[in-house]
Amino acid sequence: MLKRKIEREIGHWLDNSKKALIIYGARQVGKTYIIRSVLEERGADYAEFNLIRDKGVLEILRGFTSVDDLILKLSLFSEKPLIPHKSFLFFDEIQEFPEIVTAIKFLVEDGRFRYILSGSLLGVEIKNIRSAPVGYLQSLTMYPLDFEEFLQLFHVDEKIMVSLKTSYMNRQPVDQVIHDRFNQIFNLYLIIGGMPAAVDAYQRTNNIDDVIVEHQSIIEQYKQDFTKYEAEQKRLFLTRIYDMIPAELNEKNKRFNVSDVEKGARYDRMKDDFLWLTAAGVAIASYNVTEPVLPLSLNEKASLFKLFLSDVGLLTTMYGKATKLRIVNGEAGINKGGIFENVIAQELFAHGYETYYYNSKKFGELDFVIEHDGKVLPIEVKSGKDYTRHTALDNVMGVEEYNISEAFVFSSANVSVSGNVVYYPIYMAIFLDEEVSADTILPLSKFAF
Repeated sequence: MLKRKIEREIGHWLDNSKKALIIYGARQVGKTYIIRSVLEERGADYAEFNLIRDKGVLEILRGFTSVDDLILKLSLFSEKPLIPHKSFLFFDEIQEFPEIVTAIKFLVEDGRFRYILSGSLLGVEIKNIRSAPVGYLQSLTMYPLDFEEFLQLFHVDEKIMVSLKTSYMNRQPVDQVIHDRFNQIFNLYLIIGGMPAAVDAYQRTNNIDDVIVEHQSIIEQYKQDFTKYEAEQKRLFLTRIYDMIPAELNEKNKRFNVSDVEKGARYDRMKDDFLWLTAAGVAIASYNVTEPVLPLSLNEKASLFKLFLSDVGLLTTMYGKATKLRIVNGEAGINKGGIFENVIAQELFAHGYETYYYNSKKFGELDFVIEHDGKVLPIEVKSGKDYTRHTALDNVMGVEEYNISEAFVFSSANVSVSGNVVYYPIYMAIFLDEEVSADTILPLSKFAF
């Protein structure tokens, strides 16, 4: 079974915290499976309550009058005995009853059990609950498998991973054989992505058609979730926006044009729809900044943004099977610009970065601008052979008051340095993190590659 980075964080919570734990994340990223896996691997005694499948539990939660009343009724409902000071109570699909978050303070203070909560659309359902108890609830966010996790499929030797990281840190070229192989694996990641069901389908059958079936099923589930909006017009807008993301990313500047959703539409009118998609974890937004200076958040212009899918495999499925085949075959001439940007947005998002982009009539556009190690770091993403051509980047770095000391360019090429621009293979985005040092070892090196 593939290991996930979040397992370590859940394990740390098990060992060090008495708070309740809530796992955020989009549908189908593997939250339920990982929670069960960690608890079982640790030999923890737990009872699971699914609020969609177990309607009786939902009624209990809606009607309990005290902690004692809740525990009594859950113990009668549970197929396992609930043992005080030993059992974990795992509530899954809590989007069906998000008010459980407001009660968690009393359950934690009671102290008889420890609690894990999980579900989909939590960003949407819980954002309006103002009485969520600070100090009683720890939250973790789960994403699709990133490229580093995906590498487990190929049993990459730990020494190779350490060698890659050394090349990243020292900014030295990777052995060409290794570089070519990692580019091949990365192309597979572009067509399979990191949704566990799709990865499992590829692992079992090695058949891209099976992967596409899983992707289409996930996309359909997402669209069914859009129907949670009561207003029909809102449901239509959500579906329209989601369906348009691939086409918008295929445009030259890749910025989402709100008027493409509906002629004459304004951002102010549709703002909640875009926020809904990002809060639900099915899309990633990268906002425009008026200047590439710290703090970036104060320069954000929220009405101008790029919108990416939460998983690059879903994106390439929406582009069609022919695109997937051209990618995996390494065909020249295919435009992978939007696909490459999507995968970089995913990696940055999963590594905890707030993503922005910069666009100026005078200087041009930077694909991404992030705060990295206390500085502004521009990032350009190139899918073609002309990766050393980056006029906008050169222009911006020439502006003295921006005080930008270096920039990264990610492409299919090997590592190189030219002045204050570092060229990295796109697969090395896995190393882009805060406070990376040459002495650190990849977290996944502990896994059985």
